[in-house]
Formats: sequence, C-alpha cells, structure tokens
Amino acid sequence: MRNNFLSFFFVFKFIVFLPAILISATTNVELMKQNWPFNGIFGRFDESSLQRGFQVYREVCAACHGIRHISYRDLKGIGYTNDEIKVIAAEYEVMDGPNDDGEMFEREARPSDKFVGPYENDKIARLANNGAYPPDLSLIVKARADGANYLYSLLNGYKEFPDNFEASEGMYYNEFYPGNQIAMPSPLMDDIVEYSDGTEATQSQIAKDVTSFLAWTAEPELEERKSLGVKTLFFLILITIMLLGVKRKIWKDVD
Repeated sequence: MRNNFLSFFFVFKFIVFLPAILISATTNVELMKQNWPFNGIFGRFDESSLQRGFQVYREVCAACHGIRHISYRDLKGIGYTNDEIKVIAAEYEVMDGPNDDGEMFEREARPSDKFVGPYENDKIARLANNGAYPPDLSLIVKARADGANYLYSLLNGYKEFPDNFEASEGMYYNEFYPGNQIAMPSPLMDDIVEYSDGTEATQSQIAKDVTSFLAWTAEPELEERKSLGVKTLFFLILITIMLLGVKRKIWKDVD
C-alpha cells in the first residue's frame, strides 16, 4: 500500500512540474519576473492595466489571435459599462440562423456572444500565417508554466539571430521560446498604440498590460474566488476560536 502511494506521489509530481521542466530544459534562460498585482492570496487585478491591455489586444493581437472563451459582456468585469460593451460588440459580425427561410445569416454581435475570431477556420488561419496556427489566447496564461512571466518574457525576448545559428526560413529568434525559433514576428514596439488614458506606451508597458489582460481572460473570476477564499478562511478561524472557548468552558471542572 505504501509503495503504491509513493509511486502515485512521484507520478503526480512529475506531471505537475513537467511543463516547467520542459521550458527550463529548452530555453535555459531565466524568465523576466514581474511583480504582478494579481498574485498572492490578496491579489487583485489593476483595472486600468486591464483596459489598456484590452486596447492592445484589439489593436495589435486580434488580427491573428482570438479569445473565444470570453463573451463581450464579460468586459463588465474590467470596468466597461453596458452601453460601451454594446458598442464594442457591434463592431463584429457573427453567423446566426437558420432564419424562417432555413438560411444562415450574418448579424451584429451582441454582448452575450463570444468574441469573434479573426479566421473562419483553422485552415484559413494556417494559410494566412505560413502554415503556423496562431493559438487562441483566452487561456494562454494558464496553458504555460509561470504563464504571466513567460508571456511577458516572450513578448520582450525577440533578438537578432546569433552567429552560426541555423535559422529556418520565415522564423524569428526569441530567447525565451523553446528552440528559440518562433513563427510570429515581434508584435510590439514603442508607441504601437496610443493609450487613451495618457500612459506612456513603451514596449515594456504594452507587454505588461496585454499580459495582465490575458491573465484576466484566463481567470476572470479570480477576484471573486480569492474574496470567497479569504472570507472562508476568516470564518474557519473564528469558528475554531469559538469551539476552543466552548471546549474549555465544558471541561473546565474536569481534572
């Protein structure tokens, strides 16, 4: 029984830490660690950063990458009003139907619709990107070990190919990407967007904001979950203290 438990324990550890092991083995480069406000038990998202990150996604990333697990109405969680969300959704068209004539038709997206992707299907996406499929970004932070730091590092990790590096055609060098060759060109540069709140749009700031936004798309319920966890923790502490008091009162006359 004990041997079976130990075997299960080691297999579990291997599965849990495998992504981190693979990234470490393929890059051998320490990630660019950031002090993310959403980390930790009391962590919360920076709403201003999330809105800037959404702006970066719309103006830079959305041309190639979708966020299909997020609905337009979810944007209320980062500070947008219902009217603003309706305007954002109306910029996109979705296929709906069939209608009374049995035909499919296009209509303006509604707040309840999922975000419309940039391509109709995977084959068109590959054709437009030299055979490389641009992944959906809605869960990308959860899909990578140390996801937020990895994504931030990746966006800032583009360099010229080193001497004597055997580069494949159509590939770009990134010191944080496994194998160091990536099909996506560097998407960010200084002032590629003009922030509506006046924040200076340096490459580092842009990368940080879009990473924060994608951390939110991967876990939009994070703040609610942490709030519930903290309340539960305080409740358990309080009831433990009360039970200890009751125990002492009941057993105080017993030697």
